[in-house]
Amino acid sequence: MTERPTPDLTIVETRVYRGANVWSYDRAIHLVVDLGVLEEYPTNTLPGFTDHLVEMLPGLREHTCSRRKRGGFVERLHEGTWLGHVAEHCALALQQVVGHDIRRGKTRMVKGHPGRYNVIFGYADEQVGLAAGRLAVRLVNHLVEADPGFDWEVELDEFIRRAQRTAFGPSTQAILDEAVSRDIPWIRLNQHSLVQLGQGVHAKRIRATMTSETSAIAVDVASDKDLTTKLLGAAGLPVPKQDSVRTVEQAVRVADRIGYPVVVKPLDGNHGRGVCLDLQDADEVREAFETAKAQSRRGWIVVESFVTGKDYRCLIIDGRMAAVAERVPASVTGDGTSTVEQLVEDANSDPRRGVGHEKVLTRIKVDAAAVELVRDQGLEMTDVPERGATVKLALTGNMSTGGISIDRTFEAHPENVEIAEEAARMIGLDIAGIDFICPDITQPVREAGGAICEVNAAPGFRMHTHPTIGEPQFIAKPVVDMLFPPGAPSRIPIVAVTGTNGKTTTSRMISHIFKGMGRKVGMTSTDGVVIDERLLIRADASGPRSARMVLQNPRVDMAVFEVARGGILREGLGYERNDVAVVVNVAPDHLGLRGIDTVEQLADVKAVLVEAVPRTGAAVLNADDPLVREMRRKCSGEVVWFSMSEPGTEVRDMIDAHCRRGGKALVLEPSDRGEMIVVRHGRREMQLAWTHLLPATFGGRARMNVQNTLAAAAAAFAQGAPLHDIRQGLRTFSTNYYLSPGRLNEVEVQGVNVIVDYCHNAPGMAMLGDFVDRVGDSLSSSHDLARPSRIGIIATAGDRRDDDMRELGRIAARHFDVVIVREDEQLRGRERGEVARFVTEGVREAIEAGARCKQVEEVLEEIEAVRHAMSRANRGDLVVVCVDKHAQVMSELENWSNQAYAGSGASEDSPGADPDFSPEA
Repeated sequence: MTERPTPDLTIVETRVYRGANVWSYDRAIHLVVDLGVLEEYPTNTLPGFTDHLVEMLPGLREHTCSRRKRGGFVERLHEGTWLGHVAEHCALALQQVVGHDIRRGKTRMVKGHPGRYNVIFGYADEQVGLAAGRLAVRLVNHLVEADPGFDWEVELDEFIRRAQRTAFGPSTQAILDEAVSRDIPWIRLNQHSLVQLGQGVHAKRIRATMTSETSAIAVDVASDKDLTTKLLGAAGLPVPKQDSVRTVEQAVRVADRIGYPVVVKPLDGNHGRGVCLDLQDADEVREAFETAKAQSRRGWIVVESFVTGKDYRCLIIDGRMAAVAERVPASVTGDGTSTVEQLVEDANSDPRRGVGHEKVLTRIKVDAAAVELVRDQGLEMTDVPERGATVKLALTGNMSTGGISIDRTFEAHPENVEIAEEAARMIGLDIAGIDFICPDITQPVREAGGAICEVNAAPGFRMHTHPTIGEPQFIAKPVVDMLFPPGAPSRIPIVAVTGTNGKTTTSRMISHIFKGMGRKVGMTSTDGVVIDERLLIRADASGPRSARMVLQNPRVDMAVFEVARGGILREGLGYERNDVAVVVNVAPDHLGLRGIDTVEQLADVKAVLVEAVPRTGAAVLNADDPLVREMRRKCSGEVVWFSMSEPGTEVRDMIDAHCRRGGKALVLEPSDRGEMIVVRHGRREMQLAWTHLLPATFGGRARMNVQNTLAAAAAAFAQGAPLHDIRQGLRTFSTNYYLSPGRLNEVEVQGVNVIVDYCHNAPGMAMLGDFVDRVGDSLSSSHDLARPSRIGIIATAGDRRDDDMRELGRIAARHFDVVIVREDEQLRGRERGEVARFVTEGVREAIEAGARCKQVEEVLEEIEAVRHAMSRANRGDLVVVCVDKHAQVMSELENWSNQAYAGSGASEDSPGADPDFSPEA
């Protein structure tokens, strides 16, 4: 192929996974890219492509790729690889350019779409990762055919600047690195430096070097330099003479009183801004006053005696000295040939220097004050200093003005250390920067002279973690020790539940068990976010954002998450790992969405929870489901089985072998008295409860809830709950509306038995139908004249496949005498009436094949469908309502009950519907 192709590489779809996902165990960005005609042009067919690419991103030489050796990716480029794969490595290399050590990535073809690829790569910062992916695609296209509007140097510089804007500062990053090394989780709470360390009740917050333990009063005191000096002086600590003023003349009078030289600085300043040193007369004080006032927020200016000596910063953490650094003001040293201006440019070219706090050193800023200082030394910026001559460009040694630091941690005299520690205690700061001015930190200040000139809240760490001269100090360790003392927990237990059907009820059961043990449980489900049995948000909260909301709540000491496939595919898990993963079942549902076309692919999605189990955790798996059984191979921790299979079956034989090896399982043991839930651990067997005595099982007839009970009990057992607490939790959990709204709620309305349930797919309808048959048979035995009718109101979501809708109708027709088909409020892309039409077609197909159903009707609006069913039902009949808005349905049913009560002679003053059942409740 000699013809040069067109640059057709485009991004079709972008997803950001903020936790474990189907592609990676960690956070990742997923780009679906389309190569267009470039599918026919691997890299070895593009002359000069590889050489130019490696020249622009030399870091690619370090990529091992599949060869597992340095240069492996470059070998692949020369041999020929597709440009989607190239974009992946470019995105990784770009992140490495800005210091993000990310190496995880993979590229896979999209099945059924030639030329389309899934490009997945890790990220440290979400915005930087996304920008890296976009720039990588643009770079690849540019190398295929040069774009006149694409300037690589400009684009790369802009990318680096973007990364620097969103990056954590050196202080925050040092604390996070230490936290990660101790397996302490963290969550970024804003786009700046506000970070949560730990989860739930164990959470602490930091903002740079201010922590949850930092006293607001102490920060206010430290910000008031006059008050600080008075408090330290009252404690007998060495401080300069000073006073606060608001006018120029007051400043001159104070300077005359305390004696020259003096220092003028803003009362509430920081980072050395507006500080003027070594002022020798009244004129200099007047000039300095205006400089200080420009940096003062409240207009107060401090005039204090000028203490000569070197500038030292003592860092005190939790009352103990952590590090000492000598701060040297910004300066340059002459070489005999370069001007002062050129020397400053050479100093700023040091790659360690950046803007603000983005790097370990700050660029030297040449402003009017710097020019004046150089002039005071007898030079202009265009003059050439003598070789070896030092030219000062700032009077203060702050790192933010271009200064450098020299580590003096192990040289400080013990008496000076004691003074600094006492100063921090007097102000009340947990992390404090004590600024000493003294001739030599190795000599006692009280003898050699010197004083504490300032106490700083939220002191910067970079002068200690990245000193210009000397050994770096690992000062993040005492900070994390203070927030999380050795042995203190930082994580709360997380139990995650997934499955096609039953996951909401199982989550509620688990939460109920641990609530009975006194735990403050945060639970997410398709109904909302519940914190300690208080509903905070009413919405579908089975995604990762809701999980993070729970982990940020300071009252929660345990989390139970219902995890749906949609959230996993959209954003991944909302957390790093779960201590217990529960998989109830896997059945065909929501197929044909987001690339999930088979039930096996759906199982892979739900297995993400199992993959997120650590070695110390457990996966609770349904042994009766072949797809769930296979997930045991993806679990790093132990496996706890639960099964409804009878003894002697292949599944029970597998469980027996598992328990003989010391494993755990929950099984059903049938007997003449009923079914007993038995907990097995190794060779031990412990009876838990009779299924027919548990309210949620309806006397054992609700087989789906028997399965859910086994799953919940197994999860609680795996999490360490005692058997008597598990037993008590199951005995007190029922499917009434208050404990389990919309899940198998039973009410009696005018003698009609009504079941309200959220059933919305064919596998769920099969289980609900089994329950209807068992309940219906018991009802029929109590009537002599006629068999009670079974009326079902059914519906499904619009994002299911047409045949899945028909299958729901076919299954419902086997269990109901009358089927009323309605539609959800949200049609999910369908036309009104379209979903009902497909469901009705399925019902009619089953009727023609001889199913139980004799009549099917369409009443699209939910409440109207309920009214229609209730109007045609007789006493003793069974009405099953598969709900969309359960609160509104329960309110309507309550209205029917009240009407019956009024008709039986109740007064007109009788109360109306239970407010707890109202749609607004």
